[in-house]
Amino acid sequence: MDGKMENRQIFVDVILPLPVAATYTYLLPGAMAGRVCEGCRVVVPFGTRRYYTAIVARVHHDRPEGYELKEVMEAPDAQPLLLPVQLRFWAWLSDYYLCALGDVYKAALPSGLKLESETVVVRNADFEAGGPLPKREQQVLDLLSLRPEQRVTDLAKACGRKDVLPVVRSLLERRAVAVKEELRGGYKPKVEMRVRLAEAFRGEEALHRAFDALARAPRQLAVLMKYVELSGVMGGGDVKEVPKKELEEKSGASSAIIKSLAGKGLFELYPAEVGRLKAAGQAVAAVNVLSPAQQDAYDGIRACFRSKDVCLLHGVTASGKTEIYIHLIQEALREGKQVLYLLPEIALTTQAMDRLRRVFGDRLAVYHSKFPDAERVEIWRRQLGDGCCPVVLGARSSVFLPFRRLGLVIVDEEHEPTYKQQDPAPRYHARDAAVMLASMCGAKVLLGSATPSMETYHNAMAGKYGYVSLAERYRDVLLPEVVPVDVGELRRRKQMRGAFSPLLVEKVQEALAAGEQAILFQNRRGFAPMVECRTCGWVPRCRNCDVSLTYHKGSGKMVCHYCGYAEDVPRECPACGGGELLDRGFGTEKVEDEARTLFPGAVVARMDLDTTRSRDSYERILSDFAAGRTHILIGTQMISKGLDFGRVSVVGILDADTMLNWPDFRAYERAFQLMAQVAGRAGRRGKRGLVLLQARSAGHPVIGQVVRNDYRGMYEAQAAERLAFRYPPFFRLVCVCLKHRDALLLEQAAEEMAARLRAVFGARVLGPDKPPVARVQSLHIRKILLKVEKQASLGRVRECLREAARAVQAGGRGRSLMVYFDVDPV
Repeated sequence: MDGKMENRQIFVDVILPLPVAATYTYLLPGAMAGRVCEGCRVVVPFGTRRYYTAIVARVHHDRPEGYELKEVMEAPDAQPLLLPVQLRFWAWLSDYYLCALGDVYKAALPSGLKLESETVVVRNADFEAGGPLPKREQQVLDLLSLRPEQRVTDLAKACGRKDVLPVVRSLLERRAVAVKEELRGGYKPKVEMRVRLAEAFRGEEALHRAFDALARAPRQLAVLMKYVELSGVMGGGDVKEVPKKELEEKSGASSAIIKSLAGKGLFELYPAEVGRLKAAGQAVAAVNVLSPAQQDAYDGIRACFRSKDVCLLHGVTASGKTEIYIHLIQEALREGKQVLYLLPEIALTTQAMDRLRRVFGDRLAVYHSKFPDAERVEIWRRQLGDGCCPVVLGARSSVFLPFRRLGLVIVDEEHEPTYKQQDPAPRYHARDAAVMLASMCGAKVLLGSATPSMETYHNAMAGKYGYVSLAERYRDVLLPEVVPVDVGELRRRKQMRGAFSPLLVEKVQEALAAGEQAILFQNRRGFAPMVECRTCGWVPRCRNCDVSLTYHKGSGKMVCHYCGYAEDVPRECPACGGGELLDRGFGTEKVEDEARTLFPGAVVARMDLDTTRSRDSYERILSDFAAGRTHILIGTQMISKGLDFGRVSVVGILDADTMLNWPDFRAYERAFQLMAQVAGRAGRRGKRGLVLLQARSAGHPVIGQVVRNDYRGMYEAQAAERLAFRYPPFFRLVCVCLKHRDALLLEQAAEEMAARLRAVFGARVLGPDKPPVARVQSLHIRKILLKVEKQASLGRVRECLREAARAVQAGGRGRSLMVYFDVDPV
């Protein structure tokens, strides 16, 4: 019986890095049995020509019927790359967000862990042809005679033909050649050369003989003595490893001298793998004592965690939420647990990292997409080993990291829409995904915000989440005074031409004179949102998208912010030949120009997507402002949350109307959150700050709620509307998006899709409609919105959506029609 069990064939179900609906089953060769398990990578053939690195989701003995199985080609991992809980998490993401497991795979793993492959053709030395071969086959064999192993791409180039694969297939059938997969990992360990004494000179007596032998070579003797000092080889303790580069720098010697000593047999040079992660040293600062209000909030959170898995900390700006987080992290570490600390913007990790590293030292790891891929791979591998990082700080992709002992997840600024992945799939929300991950791991979740999302606040008020309020700022600092400025009236009186009202100019000048700083918020980048001909009204538009081009003065280009298309500003209007082109509106670049003119003695910096392309640029801009080297910081929503600067006394919100007038049911909620968060950057130390809120509609109810810091009033007003019109948090939304290059075909497909959905869901279906931007990257877009009751069976809803999509995509047009789902769109 035991022998029969041992001879049973083993099969693996694998996840391919492709947008395919299911896993695929392969036969595992007997030689790989026992070393391939769930979570390992394997190399498998897929289709006729391609090989992919897949993730094993299941190992079993159930042979599928109806088709011939292919074999696993290679298993590169000695240990699983994914933990079992991660595979369950991937499956949930795929199911809930209606995307392929392969999409989750591509989003989750760093690029360095996805092996690339190229087919290599190998000549069979034992092959003997029974007769003359076709000319093309003989040509390939002749090339392989010169070099027995060659890539298909190299053979195609040498033959001067692109269609060499059919020739290779024919030779494969004749068994004249074989193919193998040359795997090239995207990640390579970082290696440095190190120096050590040769075995013959490691004793004290032998080392003295070496000193005597080098008496006439003073430079070589100096290098040897410096090595002895650095390594501690004569100290009686552990001998330290000495990097070759360090020995060169400390001894002042050249590489040639060290190589000469190696040539004499005194030194040995050897490579050693080193980590790319920067060592941070041990913790150097004690945890601060909490204020009475913070202590009450901390105790309240701990009490909530005894009965709830998720708790909302609703704390006003500058109330010291981060300090509470630090105390909770410390408690989790004492219990031997790991902590995941999520932030919505990469820009915020700089300040948060500094604060956390002062307390937790090298127990902290930072993980986000701005880090080099090799560093992300090292963190991933470190999380799988015994030396895993107890605290991980990162942006939304951090939820994919492996955690063995996850005990606490902190989602700071939980209301931020940047937690939602838009494109490509999976279109997941990191906050909601973190809640599910924590549930799978048995961990607790703390959601923190001064302006919670309506969904989170509703869950807290309904008792699904715990709720703790922190209503006063640290050290009793007053909330900033918010003053609305009616720019419509000022423009009518011709008292304001640019982006700055007279009151804002006056208050910024006063702040600068007092040695204080100012922040100016404008949620549009570029110099001007559009350019217009004064004579005929012509506006340049993107060739690929239904949007006007934004003028960027720095580059002298007009740029599409959707597809990146750019063109030079024309010297005259191409429509009428007029020579006067005017820029309309203003973005951060124009605000920066005006600020330099109005405040000539001030150092001005701008923080938006154009100025923060690299990780270093984030850190440089923020560190300069924190140190006082920059006096005025201008930015988009990047500067609206989480940043803590002690000398900011004035904040200017330059154009509130653009936030209030966006065609979205969340517009008022978002406008309140953005304005309240930006206002919270002022007056965080001692003196009360001032916020000047410029708007044409200064009497708008939302602006009044911001002035009063009345979150509850905003929530109740919006909740009443949302309930009446069947929107979240009372209903679930699924957006069905269809795209095609042919507008007519797309219109027909969208109407058919909507009809199929209405047959099942009735009046819950809205659309199809054109979105505000109805063409992006030459693809026309139609959207259908589905509103579903909270108590509805989500499994049945997903099944109906998939069935409708399959039916619409069937036939000839299905090859090019794109249909995808955005669950819980923001």
